[in-house]
Amino acid sequence: MNASSQTLIIGGGVIGWNIALALQAAGHEVRLCDDGNRVTSASYGNAGHIATEQVDPLASMAVVRSAWKRWFVRGGALSLPPQGFGAWMPFSLRLLRAAQPARFTRGKAALSGLLTQAMPAWRRRVADIDAPDLLREDGHFVVWESAESAARGLRSWSSADTGTASLRPVTEDEMSQLSALTKRKIHGAIRFNGTAQISDTRRMLETLENRFVARGGAIVAARAVALVPGGVRLSDGTVAMADNVIVAAGIGSKPLLEQAGLKVPMIAERGYHIQSADHGWPSGFPPVVFEDRSMIVTGFERGLRAASFVEFNRPDAAPDPRKWARLRHHVGELGLPFTGAGDEWIGIRPTLPDYLPAIGKASNGLYYAFGHQHLGLTLGAVTGEIVAAMIQSGQGPQDFDLKRFQ
Repeated sequence: MNASSQTLIIGGGVIGWNIALALQAAGHEVRLCDDGNRVTSASYGNAGHIATEQVDPLASMAVVRSAWKRWFVRGGALSLPPQGFGAWMPFSLRLLRAAQPARFTRGKAALSGLLTQAMPAWRRRVADIDAPDLLREDGHFVVWESAESAARGLRSWSSADTGTASLRPVTEDEMSQLSALTKRKIHGAIRFNGTAQISDTRRMLETLENRFVARGGAIVAARAVALVPGGVRLSDGTVAMADNVIVAAGIGSKPLLEQAGLKVPMIAERGYHIQSADHGWPSGFPPVVFEDRSMIVTGFERGLRAASFVEFNRPDAAPDPRKWARLRHHVGELGLPFTGAGDEWIGIRPTLPDYLPAIGKASNGLYYAFGHQHLGLTLGAVTGEIVAAMIQSGQGPQDFDLKRFQ
């Protein structure tokens, strides 16, 4: 591969920007196609959690068997709206096949290998962009609000494979700090080590973009609407040509790659958050997972965010205001230090049935990296390095090739 080749990346999320910077370091002339809607993306709206502990793909028989307990109508986070039936029913059948033991075991081995590299890759990235304070390696907490759920949760986590992360009971001082955050009694809590947080997702995206531009990268301010031989047709009617095209457009990757004859059985897995700019969360305090409520609360530089929900739906379906209402109910019932109702956000996690990403080569000059489900932020930096190596060698990682769905 010619190190000076021209490369066009479709997608300005955490995956796309990390690929762009990695390719610049390898000597490529890089342009990135992005429509500029940064705050609508999952790269912005996620919980900021570097989740190295999540080594088990969610496509597992254990998750399938317990799904009914997690339904939204029962107070849980899992939502299967009737209007999305045509999307989530075929996806669910594929997930059931992916959850079979042999395939789950292969998927876990592949995902574990990626997660082992996730934190070192993020350390390299924040050092490379001269923003080491973006990465807070302070772990996170998981808390329970009843003795029964605490005992059950502790048993489950103690027997779980958490990869490079470890967990321990909280200290008395940590329990005092956690108890000061909520008016509800905490009956049990653990602290994870080896996980991390991005200090502010908006600043992360801004910094990645600014470094890309400062190093000679160009931004194409348009949406990619079609792949054409040797390039991409854009929403402004022009065609951008390149030696290499990399599709890293999240849920938008599906229609583009299906034009190239690939099968992409991806669903819009939608999440919700509320965020308060004015709050009383302690500065620098790690994220807290309120496991009984399937909610994670994270303090960022620009606000306090409560996030939850796994809604399988069409990408263009209207938001469900009941989910923001439930987040506000949780925040109020817990007495968390939010001020006001909080800004509302909904975004899409691009999810494939086996809960593994798609990273590979579609044809000469056409590559892809998307479908990171809940782990897009976690795997952003390492995916950038993998794609840069793939472009150099012309060979992609077999475990994540879309051929597994063909």
